[in-house]
Amino acid sequence: MRPFGGARIVLGVSGGIAAYKSGWVARLLAAAGAEVDVVMTRAATEFIAPLTFEALTGRAVHTDLFSPGRALDHIHLARDADALVIAPATADFLARAAHGRADDLLAACLLATTAPVLLFPAMNDAMWAHPQTQRNAAHLRDLGYTVVDPEVGALAAGEGSGPGRMPEPEIIVAHVGRVLDDASLRGRTVVVTAGPTRERIDPVRFLSNRSSGKMGVAIASAAWRRGARVVLIAGPLEVADPVGPSLVRVETTDEMAEAVRQAMPGAHALIMAAAPADFGAADPAASKIKKADGPASIALAATTDILACTVRHRPPGLVTVGFALETDHLLESARAKLADKQLDLIVANSANEPDAGFGADTNRVTILAPDGSADPIPVMSKTSLADVILDRVEALLRAR
Repeated sequence: MRPFGGARIVLGVSGGIAAYKSGWVARLLAAAGAEVDVVMTRAATEFIAPLTFEALTGRAVHTDLFSPGRALDHIHLARDADALVIAPATADFLARAAHGRADDLLAACLLATTAPVLLFPAMNDAMWAHPQTQRNAAHLRDLGYTVVDPEVGALAAGEGSGPGRMPEPEIIVAHVGRVLDDASLRGRTVVVTAGPTRERIDPVRFLSNRSSGKMGVAIASAAWRRGARVVLIAGPLEVADPVGPSLVRVETTDEMAEAVRQAMPGAHALIMAAAPADFGAADPAASKIKKADGPASIALAATTDILACTVRHRPPGLVTVGFALETDHLLESARAKLADKQLDLIVANSANEPDAGFGADTNRVTILAPDGSADPIPVMSKTSLADVILDRVEALLRAR
């Protein structure tokens, strides 16, 4: 993940049951290349041992404002941090932070830092809903801190389900990545399509393809991390929904085409990473086709060509990127599509490569442009390839 290499993250842990998740947050940040300094409140040590974080990060854990020989820890930690992340942030910590208290090491770090601050509240739903907690959260946002609302989910001690659950560690790390990135797409709107579409044969059967949606989701996530407003238009995905982008779910090719048309006004980039079904049944059955009565063949009809339909609706200056997956004549087919669909870039990849294409975590592509250039990209993860593609999109945006 681009922004984490060498970043210094202070991970603050306050005293709530959600602290058990904070160990995995520390592990994910460290695995992504960050140096993680964990600061725990006294109450946090009642829920999880400091030794756990030391083992996960390989770094000393800070727990006391008055440790001998470490009186200025809060200054050094705060000054060197690239981001200060507090997860969980309990109701008590939100109250102390909102009032500028500095009565423990973590609160003192908060006052001393000029780095971006992210707080992830976690508490009982009644405590989160209390007017004083809501005022504290609003005041912290007014101070410039990012306060990410808790999720709705199962709460501690059989309290049922409600808003108060700390987000999962992967979601927290995604938010950290966004504040660490250079925000090179801030103020831009990026529309991305992902996954397959499905065309009905009868109420229980459909025509589709093996697209997982991994490439499109990776691009949407990377664009959001770079600060963009992202609209992800997705068919049925085989991967988790990404953090950040606005998700528009569709099933058929016509639904995807309409969603793209509605999302284009005001967009700066359109990246068509989806694999819409090219054909559907010419006459879908109204009821399930019985096996004994099944036809010997099903007549097919071409579906809507989404990219072709966007041409007359594209706003001025829109950067448009297409994808071409082929089994034969890859570059020739991609060049024809690049010209026919009036694209700025096309990403061509072969369905015959074992480490590329549908379902794989990696991809091997060639990026073609209207000037005749064809740039082969070596095999890499789809998350890394997303950044390669977005670097080129940003270059085109800067030139317009």
